[in-house]
Amino acid sequence: MDLVWPAEEHLASYVDALTRGWSADTQRAADGLEELARIEADPVLFIAQQVDREGRGPPVVLPDGSIAVRIPGYRLWMWDGVFCGSISFRWQPGTTELPPHCLGHIGYSVVPWKRRLGYATRALALVLPLARREGLPFVELTTNLDNVASQRVILRNGGELVERFRKPVASGGTEALRYRILLGEPRPSDER
Repeated sequence: MDLVWPAEEHLASYVDALTRGWSADTQRAADGLEELARIEADPVLFIAQQVDREGRGPPVVLPDGSIAVRIPGYRLWMWDGVFCGSISFRWQPGTTELPPHCLGHIGYSVVPWKRRLGYATRALALVLPLARREGLPFVELTTNLDNVASQRVILRNGGELVERFRKPVASGGTEALRYRILLGEPRPSDER
């Protein structure tokens, strides 16, 4: 499995995952249907909006249906010959802080039929050097208390538990765990 930038040649496989019920947004079940509608309306625009380094894309719809401003970020697709899942990275230039509606720098979701193959662990490992290139000294990721698989992914990538916290009401208001992965200084191998 490797990460690929969203592109037209991968879109049919991505659409297949959406039609099979997968969604990149683990908080909002309707997200997959909304993405299918966006792809049908304008597939070129949909692909272009997967990489939004300036945060100029459409607003973010939160789990409670409220709207928040988009921040810079992008989504990469997990690929092993077919679409396997996605991993997103978002940040605010010049700071490690995130707005209250954005619970972590990185989020990922593997399609159900490709889980337990180590894809999320590898995807996270591949994204960390990209985050380091943005100048971040660390990234934070959050998981639900019962998401042991995601907690293992983070721990395998050097994550340390920072806190148990309550999500904002707009994001469900449930308890969650926040992890931090230190990125260290950029290395020459990160410059590929």
